Amino acid sequence: MVTTNHKPFLLDFEKPLLQLKSRINQIRELAAENGVDVSAQILQLESRTLQLYQETFSNLSPSERLQLARHPRRPNTLDYIQAISDVWIELHGDRGGFDDPAIVAGIGRLDGRPVVMVGHQKGRDTKDNILRNFGMAHPSGYRKAIRLMEHANRFGLPILTFIDTPAAWAGVEAEHHGQGEAIAYNLREMFRLEVPIICTVIGEGGSGGALGIGVAERLLMFEHAVYSVAPPEACAAILWKDASKAPQAAAALKMMASDLKSLGIIDQILPEPLGGTHSNPLETAKTLKQALLHNLEELSRLTGQQRRELRYEKFRRLGIFLESSD
Repeated sequence: MVTTNHKPFLLDFEKPLLQLKSRINQIRELAAENGVDVSAQILQLESRTLQLYQETFSNLSPSERLQLARHPRRPNTLDYIQAISDVWIELHGDRGGFDDPAIVAGIGRLDGRPVVMVGHQKGRDTKDNILRNFGMAHPSGYRKAIRLMEHANRFGLPILTFIDTPAAWAGVEAEHHGQGEAIAYNLREMFRLEVPIICTVIGEGGSGGALGIGVAERLLMFEHAVYSVAPPEACAAILWKDASKAPQAAAALKMMASDLKSLGIIDQILPEPLGGTHSNPLETAKTLKQALLHNLEELSRLTGQQRRELRYEKFRRLGIFLESSD
């Protein structure tokens, strides 16, 4: 699990908050050196700092949420798996000669219950990101994922997936190996599985890359995560021929958790610690585990056919709208 002991990586809207915290620490140190009691003033400043944090993180724009969802210190799939599982055994390969590091998959135990866990894996630094292709999976990644899901279905194991990708890899090599077919195959086959499936958007959910492991009866999403039909940069390049209009695209895409909950696309918003998931990874992992166990308990009461019908109806409702006669 990632810790907060690393040198902090600050987003623009976080810098004034850290500067205020730094000044409070300086005042505290100076007061201690000079034997002056300023505890009342410090308490007042800390209260004001907490208020500013709450105001800042409750009023983030879509583009700021996107920055937070992409934060390099944000916990990734393996961080969560290691924090919430009793046992974890990673399995590799698509049985076609490839093993894509951008998707991790394996068998574990969640509160003593055997489960299969699959997720996009971003890197923690430049070298790791290059290895993981920044969480953008090749066809072999999606084929590895569905192989493990079919294993889960065969042995009656619930499936937990963790979504965190800008999009599926769109390089020439990926197209040569059937990227579109691999994602389409996963979509079709996930609808057929009878075991419980719960997907969680832990960071960035973009395009078909997210959907390739995103078919489920329950779709959970962290408060500051994002989920959209395309990355804002790609959307801006398509609509305005100008990637610099990504903030405008982010607002138009309705990619925030609150928007998606009101549209009926996601089922549950998971609260984040003040400052984002990277500010308190262990607390975040505890929130995730509790949500997964609660939803798993509910879904386990249903039959396989009922779960398939739930999945089908959930996706059939997406995109329904009403036209006003006015």
